[in-house]
Amino acid sequence: MIIIDFIDMKLPENKKAVYEAMEKFMAQDRAKHTILPISKFGLMQITRQRVKPEVTISVAEDCPACKGTGKIGASMLIVEDIEKNLQYLINHQHKGLSIRIHPILHAYLTKGWLTSRQWKWYFRFKKWIKLVGDSNYHLTEYKFFDANDEEIKL
Repeated sequence: MIIIDFIDMKLPENKKAVYEAMEKFMAQDRAKHTILPISKFGLMQITRQRVKPEVTISVAEDCPACKGTGKIGASMLIVEDIEKNLQYLINHQHKGLSIRIHPILHAYLTKGWLTSRQWKWYFRFKKWIKLVGDSNYHLTEYKFFDANDEEIKL
């Protein structure tokens, strides 16, 4: 589909002349096509059947955040997921826990003294959870690490 905007073309005879010239020019085209007259907004629409097969070269990669689905988890629920996994790890006697997260999430979890999630976790679990901001992570990505800085797979 091709849309041509003929800005400021007011006179109907000029619109008709352009339309007829386009019809004459496109008459030699072997592909099936449709040309609509110039609209009151100055737009001409041409649709044309594809003659050659489409050549598609994909150079895209799946998004690491959504894995190609176009959707990511709700950012409001990410803290609940972290807390649920944190509870599980503490119940299974993991010590020296740290969480690597996106810097924006890090700022959210550490803002304020005694009102931050980090302090609330300290009072709740009686353990200090180290939070590390990492700009290589996407907003909703997080990983747990043990005292030896080895990733804990959940």
